[in-house]
Amino acid sequence: MFAPRTESAPPENSEGVGTVVLVPTRFVWPYGGRRVFLTGSFTRWTEHLPMSPVEGCPTVFQAICSLTPGFHQYKFYVDGEWRHDERQPYVTGNYGMVNTILLAGDPIPAILSPETPGSRSHMDVDNYAFQRVVTLSDGTLQEAVPRISEADIEISRHRISVFLSSHTAYELLPESGKVIALDVNLPVKQAFHILYEQGIPVAPLWDSYKGQFVGVLSAFDFILILRELGNHGSNLTEEELETHTILAWKEGKSQFNRQFDDHARQFQRRLIHAGPFDSLKDAALKFLQNGVSTVPIIHSSSQDGSFPQLLHLASLSGILKCICRHFRHCSSSLPILQQPISAIPLGTWVPKIGESNGRPLAMLRPNASLSSALSLLVQAQVSSIPIVDDNDSLLDIYSRSDITALAKDRVYAQVHLDEMSIHQALQLGQDAASPYGFLNGQRCQMCLPSDSLQKVMERLANPGVRRLVIVEAGSKRVEGIISLGDIFRFLLC
Repeated sequence: MFAPRTESAPPENSEGVGTVVLVPTRFVWPYGGRRVFLTGSFTRWTEHLPMSPVEGCPTVFQAICSLTPGFHQYKFYVDGEWRHDERQPYVTGNYGMVNTILLAGDPIPAILSPETPGSRSHMDVDNYAFQRVVTLSDGTLQEAVPRISEADIEISRHRISVFLSSHTAYELLPESGKVIALDVNLPVKQAFHILYEQGIPVAPLWDSYKGQFVGVLSAFDFILILRELGNHGSNLTEEELETHTILAWKEGKSQFNRQFDDHARQFQRRLIHAGPFDSLKDAALKFLQNGVSTVPIIHSSSQDGSFPQLLHLASLSGILKCICRHFRHCSSSLPILQQPISAIPLGTWVPKIGESNGRPLAMLRPNASLSSALSLLVQAQVSSIPIVDDNDSLLDIYSRSDITALAKDRVYAQVHLDEMSIHQALQLGQDAASPYGFLNGQRCQMCLPSDSLQKVMERLANPGVRRLVIVEAGSKRVEGIISLGDIFRFLLC
C-alpha cells in the first residue's frame, strides 16, 4: 500500500514564502476495459492520465497522483466513453456526473459528508483508505486507519449467522456435475494419478465391504506418504506405491502416529460429512471444528444410513458464495463489509517491527528444496506457502494440492525431495507463461491491505480460490495471507 508522504512544491515567490503539501493519492477503476484514463479538476480537465492494470488483477486499473489537500473532482475515460464510479462519492457538476474526493490539510481526518450522494457507506474502501489523512506533530502526513466498533462486528456476525441458520446445504448442490469417489482397495499409485488427472485435491473413500463412505484421501496424505517413504532412506519407486493400497495406508499408521502425532490422527478419524438438510451454519462449523477443506454431502433414504448417496463435495467457498449473493444488494446491513481488511482482526500478517505477538507467516525462496516445503506444510499446519524473492516480493505460492503434479510423467518414481527445488516442482504443474514460470493464471491470487472485506469475500467465493496473499501495491511485498477459514472464523467464532 502506498504511504502518503510530504512533498514540497516550488516556492510561491522569490522569497520562498509558503509551500504546498502534496498527498500521493491512488485512484482505482475496478470495472475492466482495454484503455482507461483519469482526468479531473487537478488536471484542469485538459490532461488525460493513463491508468495501468494492477498486476494479477487485469480488470482493475490504477493511477497515483500527487494532489493538494482540499476538494477535487474527477472522471474516467474508458474505451472512448466518459464514466464515473457509482460506488464512490459523486455529484452533478459542469462535466456531468463526476466523482469527488476530499483530502484533509488539517489535523482532523477527512470525513465525507453523509449527505453526499454515494457517500462512505457505498464507497470502495480500496480507494477510501487513501483519502483519510492526518497531520502529525512533525508536519508529515500519515494515513489514518479507520476503526470498526465491536458493536458493528457483532451486528454483522449476528445477521450472517441468522442467514446461514435459515438455509441448508441442499443449496450448495449444483444443477449438474460429477463427484469422484475412490475405493479403499485401490493402490495409492492409482489414486495418486486419479487426483492429478481429474484436477481434484481430495476424494471420498468408499469401502464396498462395509457399504459406506469411510473417509477421504487428500493431497496432504500424499505429502505424508512421500515423507514416510523418504524416511526409510530409499528413493520412492513405483513398486512401493503399488504395494500400498489406500486401506493398507490407513491401517498401517501405528508407527507413523508416533512420528507425526496429531496430523496422522486426522487421517484416521471418522468421516466428516453433512446431510443435504443440515443448515449452512452447521456445515461451516464442521469445516472449522475439524480443520478440513472439503465436506461430502451424503444422503441416505433409510434410517440406518445404508445405501448412502454421495451428492456433492462441499467447500467453504460455496458457502461464502451464498453469503455474497444474499448480501450483495443489501451490503449496508453488514457494517463490516466496507471496512478495509487492514482494520479487521483477520488473517495472518507479517509481524511489524517491534511486534512479538502473533504467528509468523511462513515463506520460502524458489530455490528452497521441495522437502523443506513439505516439512513446513506439515509442521506449520498451513495449506500453502508464499514463494518470495530476496525482497519478500511475491513470486508464486506452493499449496498442498501441488504435490499431485509429481504424478505427471511418473516424476515420483525418480524424484529426490531434497534435490528438487520448489521452482522445479511448480513448473511440473503449469505452463511457463512467464520467464520463470511464476504467477500463472488463477494460481496466485492477491489483494491489497486497503481492499474492502466485501471485495476479499467475493474473490474467495470463486471456485478454486482458497486464499489471497496480501501484498504491498507496486512492490508486491508480502504483508499477509487470508484464507477461507480465516473469513469464517472471523464471521462465526
